[in-house]
Amino acid sequence: MEQNKEKQLSSKEIYDLKRQESAVVQRRNEQKRTVKRVMKITFIVIIVGGSIGAFVWYLATRPPIPEGEILSRNGLHWHSELTIFAKGEKQEIPANLGIGAVHNPMHTHDSSGVIHLEFQGVVRKDNLKIGRFFEVWGKNFMEFGSSIKMTLNGEENTELENYVMQDKDKIELKFDE
Repeated sequence: MEQNKEKQLSSKEIYDLKRQESAVVQRRNEQKRTVKRVMKITFIVIIVGGSIGAFVWYLATRPPIPEGEILSRNGLHWHSELTIFAKGEKQEIPANLGIGAVHNPMHTHDSSGVIHLEFQGVVRKDNLKIGRFFEVWGKNFMEFGSSIKMTLNGEENTELENYVMQDKDKIELKFDE
């Protein structure tokens, strides 16, 4: 007689054991999903919080714009007229410069030479320099020649690409070379 003989399990006991094992596996899987979900939410909170913190830090530490550099705090809508001559020949300024999916506040609508300056919010002097218009156009200011004469409303002006355009300006550039 063998007393150490293992007891045979009934089919009901086997079924119950498998159900218990299955329940343990389900609990472990649920715990893993919960841990992953918590880690994902924590990661998102850290990224969003860090981004907001960095933005606030940037706003708090950036240097203020000097008052002398600000032309308007509430935007502006001006028009300047530009005429360009290269070696005596009038150059056409293309229509729709700066117009596209995102409109540049400095743009043209037609080829008449009228530059539209339509800014919102704070407007700095640098925003209105004629050199910026050439950037919008995709040209170098000296592209038409190396010798230049600029007149502003009929008067000679030596500021060239650094000139800050004003409403109703009539700007003429003559390139001789």
